[in-house]
Amino acid sequence: MKRIAKRLVSDLSELLRKKGRAILVIDGDCAAGKTTLAAQIAAQIDCNVFHMDDFFLPSALRTEARLAEIGGNIDYERFLAQVLKPMQANKPFTYGAYSCKDGTTHYCAVQDKPVAVIEGSYALHPNFLATYQAMGALKVFLRIDAEEQLKRIQTRNGDTMLRRFREEWIPMEKRYQQAYRSAWGNVTFIDG
Repeated sequence: MKRIAKRLVSDLSELLRKKGRAILVIDGDCAAGKTTLAAQIAAQIDCNVFHMDDFFLPSALRTEARLAEIGGNIDYERFLAQVLKPMQANKPFTYGAYSCKDGTTHYCAVQDKPVAVIEGSYALHPNFLATYQAMGALKVFLRIDAEEQLKRIQTRNGDTMLRRFREEWIPMEKRYQQAYRSAWGNVTFIDG
């Protein structure tokens, strides 16, 4: 992962030199290393990091119709309004980070930085693509072998959550990838 981070930091630095701003979007399979990669990049280059986990759909908005939408389990409206649109304005902003663990929202103040990393499952949701294109974002998708994925999830989350990942979240992510992959455009696929 460190080799990948080094390469992406180089790409971001080049984009920063050419355009004065650089955005990296990291989507991928669960447990593929998206958060780890974002942290390694942030250790090498001054940037804001945004986690899609902070934008999972709050319980109050989880209707049957919304959850039937491919990618509808994230609060894409809030991510657009509270993060992407303010980022385009190049000014400080605040967004609400939702916690799936306890259902609370805490607010994060963001100072404008010329480099930003957006990481997490559903980061390449089609509702974000026009904004990414307007900002000239680099887009990557991390893939992982299915057996290794399950091992990592079990180690990270335990047996009970592994069952939920296997039966619910991994199939949802696969449907999302199948439905929207053709819309992603210029995405670099990286095997973990």
